Amino acid sequence: MPTRLHSNRKKRGHVTAGHGRVGKHRTHPGGRGNAGGQHHHRILMDKYHPGYFGKVGMRTFHLKRHLSHCPTINVDRLWSLLPEGEYEKAKAGSEQTPVLDVTKLGYFKVLGKGVLPTLPIVVKARYFSKDAEKKIRSAGGAAILTA
Repeated sequence: MPTRLHSNRKKRGHVTAGHGRVGKHRTHPGGRGNAGGQHHHRILMDKYHPGYFGKVGMRTFHLKRHLSHCPTINVDRLWSLLPEGEYEKAKAGSEQTPVLDVTKLGYFKVLGKGVLPTLPIVVKARYFSKDAEKKIRSAGGAAILTA
C-alpha cells in the first residue's frame, strides 16, 4: 500500500495523531493476547466466552483414539462387495465358494441387518455380531475371525 493512502498522512502536524495527550498511546496497556481473562478482562470473558476456564472429566494419560475405531457393515451388503459377476457364478452353482475379507475393504465388524441370499459365502472379519454369524451359517457359509 503506497504511503499516500495511509490514514496517518491526514494526521501529520497533529502532535498526538489522534491518541490523546493524557492517556497516551502505549504498547500493550491491557497485556498481550488473552492476558487478564480471570482478572481485569473477566467481564468480557464471562460475557462472550462462558466456560472458557476450568476442567471437565478425567485425564487419560496415553490416549489412543484408534482403539475405538470399528467400521461396520451389514450382512445385506456383503455380496455387493464382491467383484462383478461373482454373485451370478454362485447362483449358477459354481463349485468354488467366494471368500470375502472385509478387513481389506476397510470394515472391521459384520452386523446382522437385512437378508442374506441363501448362497454359501466365506466371510473374514475381526468381529461378528451373533445375528450376522447365524445368518452367514444358515446360508451355508462360514464366518472366520481374523486378527
